[in-house]
Amino acid sequence: MINFIRLLIVPFRTLRNKTFAKLFISQTASLFGDAFTWLGLALLSYELSPEHSATILASALTIRVMAYILFSPFAGVVSERFQRKRILWVTQSFRTVVLLLLPFVTSEWQLFAMIFLLNVAAAFFTPTYRAIIPQVVDRKEYREANGLSMATFQLLSVFGPALAGILALWLGAKQLFFVSGLMLLIGILIIASVPAIDLQKGISVSKGGLKEGWDGVTKGVRSLFGNKILRFSLSIEFVAAIAGALVLVNTVGLVKTSLMLDDTRYGLVMALFGVGASITAFLLGSLDKTKTRAISLISGALLIGCAVSVANFVSFNGILVLWVLAGIGQTLADMPSETLIGENIPATDQARVYGSHFAFSHLWWFIAYPFAGYLGTTFPNHSFLYGGVITGVLAVVAVVLFKPSLK
Repeated sequence: MINFIRLLIVPFRTLRNKTFAKLFISQTASLFGDAFTWLGLALLSYELSPEHSATILASALTIRVMAYILFSPFAGVVSERFQRKRILWVTQSFRTVVLLLLPFVTSEWQLFAMIFLLNVAAAFFTPTYRAIIPQVVDRKEYREANGLSMATFQLLSVFGPALAGILALWLGAKQLFFVSGLMLLIGILIIASVPAIDLQKGISVSKGGLKEGWDGVTKGVRSLFGNKILRFSLSIEFVAAIAGALVLVNTVGLVKTSLMLDDTRYGLVMALFGVGASITAFLLGSLDKTKTRAISLISGALLIGCAVSVANFVSFNGILVLWVLAGIGQTLADMPSETLIGENIPATDQARVYGSHFAFSHLWWFIAYPFAGYLGTTFPNHSFLYGGVITGVLAVVAVVLFKPSLK
């Protein structure tokens, strides 16, 4: 037990690095803002049209993913043209302005336009932020720093909406957007306190035209798929997206329709999925020291696939256990790609590759969500079984085709 607690504490040692600590606090404030924003959007969707709120929110999520897919490949090119500090505070400032306009939305098209603009800014902010981390922390601490960052993301994705719900009862739905804006503003002020040179770390700002910019985008894609280790990790991310989408899309039907339980039980199941993912994110950087992370990737894909495949045939208590395992598997399959880019791509090319990875990882989910919806609608009593089997088959195919080294 003591050793387990020590492993949980290890990632926090990276906060001794003042630059990373400031970036981490800024990211945490931003993630709180995101949690408040999406709960506010759900409530605003219902206010605009109670009968079609689910369709509005689903459309909003689709627009979000499309913005990522379309614009994040250009994040690396932009990071070569401007200082990274400027990219961070400009994109966050833009998001803050959009958030402050959301309470005044009166129609669906206005909501969709605001969501698109929010996530265009995020498509430039997030890859730039991720590309900075390997430059500001020591190489030997990079995995722990990335693990802390990802674990915080997972935890706030679970508990952030709960806090937002409490605030919504106290302040009201539309006021959540003002709270979100305040959180982003805090993040901006923290970024402003970091010297620009500390975020560049030898990455020079260059100039170029449209052709050079497009060449930068294609180079990022080629670097992502041209590296054998990254190609394998990306293929495993696709496998995990299929199973993960089943969890996110079909769990509500499993709990409320098949098991005939209430919203509280559904919330508990999803919370345990997030807790499993969060704890694994904290531990993974300290436990897996291999170069390719192949063991983590393969075990993660198989674990989440096996966990979801039997979900249609167990009790509620069984689902609780399975969803913890599924959360563990999701992180094992998804998280290594972040650190592998920092470890296998030259510093001058990392921003491009992070941007390309951000686009393709969201493309996988863009494919996986409707597939999970199809299974849930067509085979409501066996959707997890069929999805789990497909996940297992895809994992085997990925291993056979890309033949990763386990060293």
